[in-house]
Amino acid sequence: MALHRLTSITVGVPNVEETAAYYTDFGLTPLGGNAFATTDGGEQFKLAHAPRRRLVEIGIGAENPDDLDRIARQLRTLDLPVERTADALVTEEPIAGFRAVVSVAPRIEQQRTEPTPYNGPGRIDRANVRAPGIVREGPVAPRKLGHVVIGSTDQAATQRFFTEGIGFKVSDVVPSIAAFMRCSTDHHNVLVQQAPVNFLHHTSWQVEDIDEIGRGAMAMLEENPERHVWGLGRHHVGSNFFWYLKDPAGNFSEYYSDIDCIVDDALWTPGTWEGVKGLFNWGPPPPPSFLMPEDVAAMMTGAHNAG
Repeated sequence: MALHRLTSITVGVPNVEETAAYYTDFGLTPLGGNAFATTDGGEQFKLAHAPRRRLVEIGIGAENPDDLDRIARQLRTLDLPVERTADALVTEEPIAGFRAVVSVAPRIEQQRTEPTPYNGPGRIDRANVRAPGIVREGPVAPRKLGHVVIGSTDQAATQRFFTEGIGFKVSDVVPSIAAFMRCSTDHHNVLVQQAPVNFLHHTSWQVEDIDEIGRGAMAMLEENPERHVWGLGRHHVGSNFFWYLKDPAGNFSEYYSDIDCIVDDALWTPGTWEGVKGLFNWGPPPPPSFLMPEDVAAMMTGAHNAG
């Protein structure tokens, strides 16, 4: 596909310094200026001051300027503004109001690593040594930004922005509620869900395997148990293992591994899912605060007062 990854996101929060310390603990590498890098993706996260937490900007990588020309035409067909430069275009999503920057960018090159050896019935892949997850000692470091989940007061319009405007493809849907969309071979890079107010639900960060999810979450919770939200579990749609934590501004951040990958569109049939089954296959049930974050009511009041 002409699109190939999320390049970066900018998140607005009222408490930048405190939130920056959280993402340093989470394993992102501080670069200065409230910017952070992942191991494979480079600079992929930035914090900015905002009165309330929100997605400020999402960056998407394209192959070449011809892709930008096509996307610009698609956006203008939707009557959306486009600012075009030689190697990028900037537009604004019409419902939640975040910027989208599509730029000519290099692909993320992730070096192939040996599969983590797990023993199983009749299968000894790891003989005479302890499991890697037991002997690892260094801090967990996310490899790349995987996906972003956005709450929109008009889910269909925000979905249309990403699909008809930018060129994302739909992987799976929960009718009238949510759409899982991709701009890479990962099952989803953006999920848009219907919500009573526009907000950022969570960001999701790839780690090596389920052991790194567990190690990362336990390190985050050791002195700050209030960061826990939901996990450990495995999603049904997308198949990824997960553990969700909460930053000081109220945004959720997810460690994930083993997500479905769609390398041939002709071999993937988007599914339609209903209810909790689509949300997770196993694990503890999601707490109400995951389904509807505790500060959403306050956001609604603020949006009403602002209007």
